[in-house]
Amino acid sequence: MTQTVVSPRGMIELYHKLLRSLVKSLAYVAGTGLILMVVITGADVVLRLFHLSLTGAYDLVKIAAAMTVAAALPYTTSIKGHVAIEFFFHKLGRRGRVLADGLMRIAGMVLFALLAWGCIDYGNSLREKGEVSMTLQLPVFWVAYVLAISCGLVVLIKLYHLTHPGKPMIKP
Repeated sequence: MTQTVVSPRGMIELYHKLLRSLVKSLAYVAGTGLILMVVITGADVVLRLFHLSLTGAYDLVKIAAAMTVAAALPYTTSIKGHVAIEFFFHKLGRRGRVLADGLMRIAGMVLFALLAWGCIDYGNSLREKGEVSMTLQLPVFWVAYVLAISCGLVVLIKLYHLTHPGKPMIKP
């Protein structure tokens, strides 16, 4: 029997590959949510022309919108697609830019870790109260959990960017 030894570098590459796969999967979820919002809204508008309506359209669009935003957040972070204020950043020297960039990434990691924790707490609260959507009476606690997962992924992506400065995790 031969044992395969995986180097630390191989483990890190496997971790990065898994992280990229999760981010890309959530990007497809975001795209699907966007399409669902368009289809549901369009169907509701067309049905109203015939004095009918799509029951629960508001509930479904609201949930799809939350899912779309949550699922798009890790992808946008991984391609460094967020708005950046570079006016002051470019006034700094190279050392100042590296320091400011590192501090902002660490602050972002702390912020998104707190957001993830808050979303889990909120999801637990919704689950315990039995909170449901207005019309269709669908449980909604899981939406907060998905947002927590997305915030957790953002923390990991920011860690990647901190350890790989100047390199996007995924090419758009």
